[in-house]
Amino acid sequence: MATTIRLRRGGRTHNPYYRIVVIDSRSRDRGPEIENLGIYHPCARPEPVSEVDVHKTLEWLNKGAQPSDTAKSLLRKLGVMKHFAEGTAPEESVSSLTGGVVVDKGFNAAPEPKEEAPAEEAVAEEAAAEEAPAEEPAE
Repeated sequence: MATTIRLRRGGRTHNPYYRIVVIDSRSRDRGPEIENLGIYHPCARPEPVSEVDVHKTLEWLNKGAQPSDTAKSLLRKLGVMKHFAEGTAPEESVSSLTGGVVVDKGFNAAPEPKEEAPAEEAVAEEAAAEEAPAEEPAE
């Protein structure tokens, strides 16, 4: 059976939440779901919440389930796609993300800015400037 990992919308107007589900890709959007993998609540206060059962998700990905673009983005942020690519299984069964970025879970944060070391030419000029006043002009 061709399966897809999708987001199923719930909630009310201007306050959605989504369930991450496995569904038959040949069925319509509102068709029966095979399994519920987790939740994504973008409007939660004070910060958005994402939770997914990593072991169930990896099992479905290994069976050949194709995640939608949005589901793949969420799974990448939660670190599931990293485990899938490496063929490993995490120790914890549920991965959750509240608000910010999860450290070392498959999301590459921007590198910290580096301080530039002084160039060799600048060091040589400073050394020459220090030596010059030491010499006194001959009268």
